Amino acid sequence: MRVPNHIAIILDGNGRWAKAKGMPRGYGHIKGCANLETICDDIKDLGVKYLTVYAFSTENWKRSREEVEGLMKLFRSYLKKCMKSAEKNHMRVKVIGDPSAFAPDIQEKIRQLEEFSKDYDELYFQIALNYGSRDEIVRGVRKLAQDVADGKLVPDAIDESCFENYLDTAGVPDPDLMIRTSGELRLSNFLMWQLAYTEFYFTDVPWPDFHKEELIKAIEKYNERDRRYGGVKEE
Repeated sequence: MRVPNHIAIILDGNGRWAKAKGMPRGYGHIKGCANLETICDDIKDLGVKYLTVYAFSTENWKRSREEVEGLMKLFRSYLKKCMKSAEKNHMRVKVIGDPSAFAPDIQEKIRQLEEFSKDYDELYFQIALNYGSRDEIVRGVRKLAQDVADGKLVPDAIDESCFENYLDTAGVPDPDLMIRTSGELRLSNFLMWQLAYTEFYFTDVPWPDFHKEELIKAIEKYNERDRRYGGVKEE
């Protein structure tokens, strides 16, 4: 089985999964968070080198105050636990998105986790927090424009490769496979630049129930795809 080098996952369905069980949405987020720890183990065991997950979008602030506060509490706990997972899997962790909207203690936990794991290289794990692809591109354009204004960059030098260095994912190869759980068929403002030639896999399985067997199904479907990147396969 050919294993993708980089898998991106939209972690969807926690709240609906909990509601179906007569539980509050927060219960679903807790279970989804626990599942993420397990999937990191599975991803490494399968030989995947890069994993990017969509955990909290720039639009998720619109949810109820109770749900947002519950998520912030969960992030505090998870970012601390993630150090153990990073050590176990020799996993480098990076948060993509704009962390400035988070409380100072969460920003500090992000900084500590990234610093703690910076020398690991067996799995590269990106967590998208307060992330939106449009926001990422706008922030990248602003940084690029500032470098042009400061004389650090000439406009003629700007191409796709140059611009990618201004994105949150600079230095990371684009995903080979994008998985979205829980039945929705859209990108929801996730990695729109990076997913230009990525293979998509959508499943009705909600994130808390997305286990290793489901991951392998997604990879098997990926193996059935013919990736031509705009070219034509030779007969």
